[in-house]
Amino acid sequence: MIDGVKIKRLKVIPDERGRLMEILRADDEIFEEFGQVYMTTCLPGVVKAWHYHKEQRDNFACVAGMLKVALYDDRADSPTRGEVNEFFIGVHNPMLLSIPPRVMHGFKCSSVEEAIVINAPTRTYNSAKPDEYRVPAHSSEIPYDWSRKDG
Repeated sequence: MIDGVKIKRLKVIPDERGRLMEILRADDEIFEEFGQVYMTTCLPGVVKAWHYHKEQRDNFACVAGMLKVALYDDRADSPTRGEVNEFFIGVHNPMLLSIPPRVMHGFKCSSVEEAIVINAPTRTYNSAKPDEYRVPAHSSEIPYDWSRKDG
């Protein structure tokens, strides 16, 4: 696993009314600090990648649909520099993925329905000076292929 990446398996508690799933709590070992909470979606087959933050940690879970999430460690000072991690998260594998600053990440909706992601990053978004840096989704700088792997 890429240095600094953390995961938390999420527990779904169903009853006759529906279900409940805690995503991130202030008393979790994985919790650092609170910035904001937002929702983003990804349509089937769409890749939303690559980006990273210099200051914030992302803490996200897919609450509808399924995502293929890829991480790439390009940090010069990291013991896992050059490593790629891949996770399949969503309704069939509920998980909180906590991504440290400077680790490139992105995702692809792998379900037939729109995937819905809830993110609780450690910083608030600053539109005047965003802590968001991008690399094209299919860049040769990153050793990852977003295509489906059959077989």
